[in-house]
Amino acid sequence: MTLNFLIFSNRKTLSGSLKQHLENKKMTDYTLKQCTDLLQSKQISAYELASEYLNAIDAKNAQINGFITIDKDITRAEAKAADERIAQGKATQLTGVPIAYKDIFCQQGWRSACSSKMLDNFVSPYTATVVQNLLNENTVSLGRTNMDEFAMGSTTESSYYGKTHNPWDLSRIPGGSSGGSAAVVAARLAPAALGSDTGGSIRQPASHCGITGLKPTYGIVSRFGMVAYASSFDQAGPMAQTAEDCAIMLNTMASFDTNDSTSLEHPKEDYTRDLNKPLTGVKIGLPKEYFGSGCDSSVQKNIQAAIDELTKQGVEFIDISLPNTELCIPAYYVLACAEASTNLSRFDGVRYGYRTDNYDGLEEMYSKTRSEGFGEEVKRRILIGTYVLSHGYYDAYYVKAQKLRRMIADDFQAAFQKCDAILSPVAPTAAPKLDSIATDPVQMYLSDIYTLSLNLAGLPGLSTPAGFTENGSPVGVQLVGNHFSETRLLNIAHQLQQATDWHKQKPKGF
Repeated sequence: MTLNFLIFSNRKTLSGSLKQHLENKKMTDYTLKQCTDLLQSKQISAYELASEYLNAIDAKNAQINGFITIDKDITRAEAKAADERIAQGKATQLTGVPIAYKDIFCQQGWRSACSSKMLDNFVSPYTATVVQNLLNENTVSLGRTNMDEFAMGSTTESSYYGKTHNPWDLSRIPGGSSGGSAAVVAARLAPAALGSDTGGSIRQPASHCGITGLKPTYGIVSRFGMVAYASSFDQAGPMAQTAEDCAIMLNTMASFDTNDSTSLEHPKEDYTRDLNKPLTGVKIGLPKEYFGSGCDSSVQKNIQAAIDELTKQGVEFIDISLPNTELCIPAYYVLACAEASTNLSRFDGVRYGYRTDNYDGLEEMYSKTRSEGFGEEVKRRILIGTYVLSHGYYDAYYVKAQKLRRMIADDFQAAFQKCDAILSPVAPTAAPKLDSIATDPVQMYLSDIYTLSLNLAGLPGLSTPAGFTENGSPVGVQLVGNHFSETRLLNIAHQLQQATDWHKQKPKGF
């Protein structure tokens, strides 16, 4: 008896909502939650679902350059294994769901290049813990998504494999550094993806591409197997169409890991438990520093629309201050670049990765390998980091930046004495045009003004769609919580999404 016969002969009766989804939507339009419902009710098979996404990738990926590595044989083999588990009655909620992975996550048998020439030929011999957690549920790997090289950037234009385009407007950036992950979810080439967030690299591209992206509390998702940029900032997180999808993913992603010295032993949570909880009486702070002249009027208009909707649901908004906001950019770039300088010193052409062809002696091999293997933005940040860690400058820059980091974290703790969460823009503008800011590092760094501070403080943050500008570019609203308050943020975002349809919109042609 064939596997397909086992699956299709046991299909259950469709509920009304599932029937409507099947009749009115392409399979690739389903949210992750809808995929799980249809797979578990055996209305679709994992192999069917994966095949539909592979076909969509074949047809549309060239327009956005979101996926940079595809292995159809692995994807189909994993889908068949998921169908066997479903047929045996051993499925869990995520069994059979296709997931895209940012090129920063290692997975055995897959190229993990961090979108860099330096690691172009590196096939990982092991799997990142967060990826393994998902594979343990028999999810299906769709491929690797494009990113800024070594996650250093805000535009996904510095990749060795070319720029990623925003599916809403192919002349605009998708954001970065997880721009490939955001773009493929927005373009309906994947129901969900993993990203990493060092200074806003999940939230900012989620905002620019009109999807939901969550940066969890630092330490609740293992960093083992995620190529390091800045170790005290990096955090993996889910990217999907809805807050509910992100909650479902985080249930599996979050875990304590003895392989990661920064992993936290936090009690296991069900992040979906409060999604439908009413918002009456919830207090949300509005930091005055985030709503000044530096924020574009079209962005502020959409943020106000989200505030108005949440007010209707009983949320109380209060004015707060985060007085050290303007110091977060210099503090972040001193500390992150210092850690990058240290982390990337391992890429020297000796053990693995790219090595220059022509050299005379070890020193020249090091120099030419790193000069040829790294892109301009990566080299810039290595140089900055090496400088601030050097003798005579360590106290003047690095130590002072660490003190500022504590002050910024204290600002948030003072604010959370007054409110349950904080609301702000994700970025000062909607997605800029390609080539407009990547060549101006200062302007690119300033675009992260609203997101960097969360990474400095280790706090969770979420971007959820909040409408569109006059030219049709998506705008996201950022929700910030205290440590371990992901459930609260997901609740607020879910309730906002139940009252609006911004998250249901998709780019024309996709």
